[in-house]
Amino acid sequence: MAEETTVTLETVGHVLAIGLNRPHKKNAFNIQMLRDLADAYTTLEDDDDLWCGYVFAHGGAFTAGLDLAEVGPAVAKGQLLFPPDGVDPLDMHGARRRKKPIVMAVQGYCFTIGIELLLASDIRLASTDTVFTQLEVGRGIMPFGGATLRFPSHCGWGNAMRWMLTGERFDAAEALRMSLVQETVAPEALYQRGLDLATLVAKQAPKAVQATRENSRIAMEQGTEAAKGQLMGVARSLMGTKDAQEGIKSFIERREAKFTGE
Repeated sequence: MAEETTVTLETVGHVLAIGLNRPHKKNAFNIQMLRDLADAYTTLEDDDDLWCGYVFAHGGAFTAGLDLAEVGPAVAKGQLLFPPDGVDPLDMHGARRRKKPIVMAVQGYCFTIGIELLLASDIRLASTDTVFTQLEVGRGIMPFGGATLRFPSHCGWGNAMRWMLTGERFDAAEALRMSLVQETVAPEALYQRGLDLATLVAKQAPKAVQATRENSRIAMEQGTEAAKGQLMGVARSLMGTKDAQEGIKSFIERREAKFTGE
């Protein structure tokens, strides 16, 4: 039997479009899909010609969560869910995504790991028909993909506890209210809007984008003093790049800059 293609990849300019592809299972994550997504993130991180990732889902659901019949026993045995030498899409263990930003667009069901993938991404969109839930406590377990770490800091303590401790479902309007997502979009417009945003990110100078994201990440995880300590050194190094020269030249000439990543 041919191996299932659980994740699709398409290069659109400098954007890597990463599509979850188990629509017949509402994109529930089995072990293979988890590993294939990690491989996709690793490709994004390692390829210098890819400047932004765009994660979306084929079918009517972003994800119904983990396929617990397969993933549950693996977790109980201590089995690694992601390749040890690859990038963890949840940004929790092993290799981390240090450089490339991720735009993520969700629709339909966005359950458990779907929320955690959102929280680990950078720009987040949802279709107006999205239904969210972090329901682990109703299964006798707890979130272990980053929700306990990021949900409170991204969305506020009370908001995070309201939904993680009850396991109830909430809608796209609530996700927008508490900044779990930055935009809500009509279902038919979601894919293109997400791709447009990823393309817009990829039109900027990639080293500047990466440095901006990394300094912001340091500030969130290590505090403002740690971020300040690195800020001016990185800023000065960017001033010496060809892209910075192009940015200044395009400003003077009143035209759109054409960056090369140099």
